[in-house]
Amino acid sequence: MPSLALLLICAAAFDGDRDNHPEKVRPIPLAGIPVPAEVRKELEDGVDILLKEIQKLRVDLKDMPSFLDLLPDVQIYLKAVDVALRYNEFHDPKEFDLARGQIVEGRRRARMLRDGTPEWTTSPGPHPRGYISGIDGSVQPYGFVIPKGYASDPGRPRRLDTWFHGRMEHLSELNFIDWAGVHFDDSVRIAGGPFTPDDALVLQLYGRFCNASKFAGEMDFFEAMDWIGSRYRIDTDRIVIRGFSMGGATSWHLGAHYAGRWAAVAPGAGFAETPEFLRGFQKETLTPTDFERKLWHLYDATDYAVNFSNCPTIAYSGELDPQKQAADIMAKAMAEEGLELKHLIGPQTGHKYHPETWKELVRLVDDAAAKGRDPLPKKIRFTTWTLRYNDMKWVTLDALGRHWERARVDAERDAGVVKATTSNVTALSFSVPSMTRVVLDGQELPAAPHYVRSGSAWSAGSPQGLVKRHGLQGPIDDAFLSAFVFVRPTGKPANDGVGAWVASEFEHAVKSWRVQFRGDARVVDDVALGDDLIASCNIVLWGDASSNKVLARIADRLPIRCGENQVPLLIYPNPLNPAKYVVLNSGFTYREYDYLNNARQVPRLPDWAIVDVTTPAGTQWPGKVVEAGFFGERWERK
Repeated sequence: MPSLALLLICAAAFDGDRDNHPEKVRPIPLAGIPVPAEVRKELEDGVDILLKEIQKLRVDLKDMPSFLDLLPDVQIYLKAVDVALRYNEFHDPKEFDLARGQIVEGRRRARMLRDGTPEWTTSPGPHPRGYISGIDGSVQPYGFVIPKGYASDPGRPRRLDTWFHGRMEHLSELNFIDWAGVHFDDSVRIAGGPFTPDDALVLQLYGRFCNASKFAGEMDFFEAMDWIGSRYRIDTDRIVIRGFSMGGATSWHLGAHYAGRWAAVAPGAGFAETPEFLRGFQKETLTPTDFERKLWHLYDATDYAVNFSNCPTIAYSGELDPQKQAADIMAKAMAEEGLELKHLIGPQTGHKYHPETWKELVRLVDDAAAKGRDPLPKKIRFTTWTLRYNDMKWVTLDALGRHWERARVDAERDAGVVKATTSNVTALSFSVPSMTRVVLDGQELPAAPHYVRSGSAWSAGSPQGLVKRHGLQGPIDDAFLSAFVFVRPTGKPANDGVGAWVASEFEHAVKSWRVQFRGDARVVDDVALGDDLIASCNIVLWGDASSNKVLARIADRLPIRCGENQVPLLIYPNPLNPAKYVVLNSGFTYREYDYLNNARQVPRLPDWAIVDVTTPAGTQWPGKVVEAGFFGERWERK
């Protein structure tokens, strides 16, 4: 079993100058060890048996949806062993026994499910669980702790605590499931394990390997919570966000962007933004393009510091831990907004929790959770840089004046009257019961569901036509936060060089999704893309108008053209279904060099780019980026 101390300290073990060289990048995840032939045969036979039992369960339980919905709790074991075998992800001979045990546990759960006695859904303690991702249809594991006494009172809403793990570069599903099934005692908790408060449900997120719960890892969190919420009663005003090291970075990110949803946020160590962390902790020399600087605004929690005015936040750092930088820089950013960060510091302590400071942290978080979240406060202070993150309690932003520039709303309510001042906001909504009137930037208006700005004047209404809106605002990576399908070309490309680049980058995108996001990308040929997928998925078209029949249908409705030996990459509302995206010639845009440090894992490309394919793809870029930029708020080429 991987030790929890290792889960905390391994982030530091692999950082440093050796990971600052794009020309020589070590593979992530780490390569595994050889599997002896007899062990492989034994485990493959076990996988085959478990697969057949799962297939039989699908048939046997087809008229019992409440039990059929629990099938992912069995499938996680199949996936864990199968993936470790298929992709060389055993890292220690002891893991062969883990695999044997997980096949046995998978079969045990299959029998219990068939008998209608899934005891892991009610018995107290830690239980590995699973859900089906809406992004790629993959089975994803998570850890879940049920408190003592749950079975005697299952209908009472309970506090939900969440725990985000540290970076571990061989954190396969096999290792995670083993870790998620461990019952933590107090000594291990003090060493940095998950917090398990009395009478609280606890979610331990896998988060699609090691990406600090960004991109699909971020959606993984909300999908796992939805999966839990469909089976257990969660007190939505008492949800706590907590993590350490890379998990501390997750807590800063999710805390800043969704501050209105939590009773408390408690980051430990980690990082809170990209540039200063990489310069200091990683000792990296940065030479970003203008569009890269703008894209840092997506995840840099320092840019969202004022949002913590809406949520109690208690940070922890070891006094001697270099990752104390995260809380220090957040304290500075919050101070600039008139906020004081509660920062607990373990004396003479490195990258771990100090035992006495740990107790104080527990007390403060428990106090905040007992008080609970106020969903309808009198005042809200809210900032964002993108409509991906567009709401704070009873305020929702529906359109911005310009993406990647700060948008701000300061609002208060009193006796049915809402007063708000805005900056860089052109449409918004208020969810306030019994609202009678609104004063927006000094202009008095009657109560309405939505408001839109034209010039300096506000009126009731919503943005019309083709505009950037939440979930349809870019950049390219945004397409991979919901269901997507890769559409492979079957025709002959107009340019052989472009055709070779497309084939190579398509293969790279499929492989990278599996390696980094632990699922299999849906792939269909252009001639097989049906209306059902166009209706339900973002479509990622590979090739050009000569080779890809779907692209040929819409090429004249896309705003990008390029020259010989060049290929366009872009994201745009799909002309065949404007409620979804079309993407050209790109998977997620960060590459192998960025796998080495989670702070690098931000979008590499904006809404569109032109790539010269005569320059080979590398570990940072898909070729020479000739030109790149963002579309305007009406998706126009600027």
